[in-house]
Amino acid sequence: MNEAEGENARGGALLILAAAILWGTTGTSQGLAPKGVNPVAIGALRLLVGGGALLLLAICRKNLRGTWPLFPTAVTAIFIAAYQLSFFAAVAMTGVAVGTMVAIGSSPVAAGLLGYLVRGERLGRSWWVATLLAVSGCSLLVVGGGELIAEPKGISLALLAGFSYAAYTVSIKGLLDHHPPDGVLAVVFCVAALLMAPLLLFCDNGWVLTLRGGAVVLHLGLLATAGSYWLFARGLRTVKIGTAATLSLGEPLTASLLGVSVLGESLGLLQGGGILLLFGGIAILAAGSGGGE
Repeated sequence: MNEAEGENARGGALLILAAAILWGTTGTSQGLAPKGVNPVAIGALRLLVGGGALLLLAICRKNLRGTWPLFPTAVTAIFIAAYQLSFFAAVAMTGVAVGTMVAIGSSPVAAGLLGYLVRGERLGRSWWVATLLAVSGCSLLVVGGGELIAEPKGISLALLAGFSYAAYTVSIKGLLDHHPPDGVLAVVFCVAALLMAPLLLFCDNGWVLTLRGGAVVLHLGLLATAGSYWLFARGLRTVKIGTAATLSLGEPLTASLLGVSVLGESLGLLQGGGILLLFGGIAILAAGSGGGE
């Protein structure tokens, strides 16, 4: 990697880390939503608002031109929808900290393997060290005591969310090879929103009309979806898939800190150590080349 490529990769790594911080607010937003909110409705509304914002941006910037491959676009949208459904259901069962940490904590290994198998991306020693530290930190956060819930069904859904996220990262990078980020995001998120929209017919959506409910949906759609994925897509163009997934562990780090400071969830001593390991793993990649070498 030459100097210019290294600078691009470092810039991409910072963009992905910024996206992860925004993602880290999603579980807390759900926790602040009115009581009894259906996680399916949260996920569907997030995509509708976020997809609409991304579509408007792409239209304004004239980035919807060209031919879109049907199968890769559909697969990417399906993985996005699967992540929304499984992630918000997991958070509802296990709490913000555990649901987020298991979902995103399980994704780097899956993403690294998928990146190697699908795209032939080889990851260097810094990625292995950073991922080992980060995943170990996530493990301590889950098993280290404190008032956290380890509900088996919720953990399973969080693992499904982690795989869906990894698969989405691989599939969308293929689209980014041939299309501008604005157009890719607009198309795949609008398709994902259309896939999930019928589920709203089976949910009580009156809470959206309340001040708190409306604020939660706008935050999730505009900042934690449109804004975060806009940053992520740009970063992913210069960062390897496995590295991007490891940097995304900034999400559980943010979520765990918000869960404690905003929602009153508690962390034990081992979980505090887990946060330090998690932060250390992210710092290695953020301060390094960003390319996983």
